[in-house]
Amino acid sequence: MNCKLPSRADHVGSFLRPREVLEARQHKTAENISHEELRKVEDAAIAELVSWQQGLGLKAITDGEFRRFFFHTDFLLQLAGVEERGGLAKAFKNDAGKDVSFAPPVMVVTGKIAHQRPIQLADYQYLASQVGEGFTPKVTIPSPSMLHFRAGRSGIPEDIYPTMDEFYADVAAAYRAEVDSLAAAGCRYIQMDDTNLAYLCDDEQRAHAAARGMDPDATTRQYARLINDSFASAPADMIKAIHLCRGNFRSSWAAEGGYEPVAEIMFNELDIDAFFLEYDDPRSGDFAPLRFLPKGKTVVLGLVTTKLGELETKDDVKRRIEEAAKFTDIDQLALSPQCGFASTVHGNDITTEQQAAKIRLCVEVAEEVWG
Repeated sequence: MNCKLPSRADHVGSFLRPREVLEARQHKTAENISHEELRKVEDAAIAELVSWQQGLGLKAITDGEFRRFFFHTDFLLQLAGVEERGGLAKAFKNDAGKDVSFAPPVMVVTGKIAHQRPIQLADYQYLASQVGEGFTPKVTIPSPSMLHFRAGRSGIPEDIYPTMDEFYADVAAAYRAEVDSLAAAGCRYIQMDDTNLAYLCDDEQRAHAAARGMDPDATTRQYARLINDSFASAPADMIKAIHLCRGNFRSSWAAEGGYEPVAEIMFNELDIDAFFLEYDDPRSGDFAPLRFLPKGKTVVLGLVTTKLGELETKDDVKRRIEEAAKFTDIDQLALSPQCGFASTVHGNDITTEQQAAKIRLCVEVAEEVWG
């Protein structure tokens, strides 16, 4: 089998937060309950979620990102030298044709970047304690590129980092320390979530990056090196994955455009086992960029949207897998929803029943296509 994944049906990681978790988080913000009391509520919800995922037939199991507010800030702010500033205002778009105003926080560098303590270790250990035999606990973390793209050089003071090489070296070292701590605890599946390589597929975003003094192609290559350096000490049997996301907030997105601008560099220069690519609608382009995929790597086709509740048909999903297989070996493909169901605590405009149906569809189609 040309695929290191636990199963041909996988998922990006986040799920709709249950009401009790949302309420407990509000109580914690209001200082009505302690951090420990919040974790107890999260623990119970995660134990239930693990059973739910296993019951649906998934083999890779996450904690649904139930302990996070945003997919990236909760992690990045635990690194030394990182602070968040007011959001970079962006009009997210949706299928209803309406703009959704959202200003995700911008990470800025205020000191030397360093790994102060394990970030995901306790969360992984709890998840692993709940996952049954024959299933693989999967940890999702934001890509290290999230510390650079949105602010660029302007967010990295020259008195702290005179050269960008020093910055990238410290970021990679911090990530290696995190990967090492997870690997030592037994974690063998880590997925990095990266909006920036996907943003570099968007003509408008590429123009904005150029205006910030960034060469889009050189930046793609730099991010590949950064991610490789971040995973450099991972054990040989660890599954290393990356998800390219065009933005995911309350069923809306921020970027569009096919993978052609980054595909050749990304597939060949990133030392990654699996690429989770959004392919749920025309804004993601066609499958032609898959022609650059070298042997030994897998593309997980995100053909099932998490943004709309309406369920795709098996025939349509299978037809699109066949289309993708015209550009790469079908043995190098797998299937998943296009993104998480809740990249932020707000969640997408979809019900828990629809969420389950989408996962079930991926599992059943994967069994019918790959056996």
